[in-house]
Amino acid sequence: MTDWQELESKYMMTTYKRLPVTFVRGQGSRLWDDAGQEYLDFFGGHVVVSLGHCHPEVVAALTEQAGTLMHYSNIVYTTPQIELARLLVENSCLDRAFFCNSGAEANEAAIKLARKWAKEHRDGAYEVICAENAFHGRTLATVTASGTERYKAPFTPLPIGFVHVPFNDAEAIRRATTEAACAVLLEPIQGEGGIVVPDDDYLRQVRAWCDKQNLLLILDEVQTGIGRTGALFAYQHYGIEPDIITLAKGLGSGFPIGAVLAKEHCAVFVPGDHGTTYGGNPLATRVAHTVVKYIVDNDLSAQVAAKGNRLGRKLLQFEDRFDFVKAVRGKGLLWAVEFNQEMAEEVTLACLKERLVVNNVRPNTLRLSPALIISEEELDEGLAKLDKVFAMLSA
Repeated sequence: MTDWQELESKYMMTTYKRLPVTFVRGQGSRLWDDAGQEYLDFFGGHVVVSLGHCHPEVVAALTEQAGTLMHYSNIVYTTPQIELARLLVENSCLDRAFFCNSGAEANEAAIKLARKWAKEHRDGAYEVICAENAFHGRTLATVTASGTERYKAPFTPLPIGFVHVPFNDAEAIRRATTEAACAVLLEPIQGEGGIVVPDDDYLRQVRAWCDKQNLLLILDEVQTGIGRTGALFAYQHYGIEPDIITLAKGLGSGFPIGAVLAKEHCAVFVPGDHGTTYGGNPLATRVAHTVVKYIVDNDLSAQVAAKGNRLGRKLLQFEDRFDFVKAVRGKGLLWAVEFNQEMAEEVTLACLKERLVVNNVRPNTLRLSPALIISEEELDEGLAKLDKVFAMLSA
């Protein structure tokens, strides 16, 4: 049998610390490795595979579009792109769409859009107020906007114009606001930071401050958007309307696509301001349209909310049963188990031996983000495996 892990070490740049497994097939919430062993997926490939692996409607859309038209330049009209834009706008509070290939690209575009808007409405203000512990991407601008120093340190000097304040602290945003500020960029729930859920009134306070100061509110919904938290978009939980949101990950359920949605008043790009060779291509937008339409038509967000309540209740029991579990938090099907020591990698590897795929999002924090279509039986199966691992480590 081919030793894929040895070949990877020979030919690939070492940008990832990989789990010791090679997956070759997926279906629904299941994965199979190159030895034919079956796993239950509670991670979804970085919270991406929203409809599970190889969902039949996604596969059908991908296959049909691949045989029709995969790519053409954005100098012409293509119908899947326009259909996806209409679907997203009609199911959100936003008015205009721009498509790209990833979450980092979407956040780059949102930052550019905010600065262009500020040249016209805030005398050229350029600073973006961001949160500590945030994650917005790996490009130079988005890694600077992110709030984790170890991601930035190797790449200095970094772009100017990003100010960081504690998350879930509206007063800190007020203190950080100067005449140079043009926007506030936040995740509704911090993802890579450890699934940090803010207070219920946090985003309402931030929205009110942005209105008072004439700042744009940009919400990075790359991880929380498209049904993940029990609403189509996480901002809908908090009774506010952002000026701009960014999307990716679950939007394509495994196929690469990113998006920026903006209110009419700040959709100030004109031809030549921004662009992309591959973004919004017919193949990606047809797949994403299929994903979003399936979620909307089947009210999958409500199902996710119910499953999330079930998952959360059972995870909270671990706080009482295991001394090393410090906290459990999350919403919908995006949850974290925080430990009182740096043991998340040990837990992840132990789960892998039990054929359960989870993610050590932080050294002391485990992330659970199963597919939105996961069954209650599969949720219980995964929780039983996690329980077994915790009991073993406790002993």
